[in-house]
Amino acid sequence: MLSSAIHMVLHFLVPAIIAWVFFRKDFKKAYLIIIATMLVDIDHLLADPLFDPLRCSIGFHPLHSYYVQPLYLGMSLFKPTRYVGLGLLIHMVLDGIDCLKLI
Repeated sequence: MLSSAIHMVLHFLVPAIIAWVFFRKDFKKAYLIIIATMLVDIDHLLADPLFDPLRCSIGFHPLHSYYVQPLYLGMSLFKPTRYVGLGLLIHMVLDGIDCLKLI
C-alpha cells in the first residue's frame, strides 16, 4: 500500500528536517529523541483489530486522544521535554493528515 509507505517515510523524514532546521547543533540527539516518540504507537496494541487502514488514530487510541495533545504541546514549550513534545506533536500532525484521506 503506497499511502502507508509514504506515511511511514514522513514519520522519519519530517523529524529529520525539523531537527536539521531548528536544532542543527544538536541534530543527532534531537532526531533520535524525536524518532523515539514513535513509541507512542504502542497504544495501537489495545485496538481490535490491531490495524485498520480505514480507522483514524487521532481520537481513537488513548495516546492519540484529544485530551493528551495539549500535554504534548506543553512539553514542547519547556527545554527539558522539548524534543519529546515536538516529536509527539509531529506524530499527531502526521497521523491527523493521514486521517484527512478518510473523510
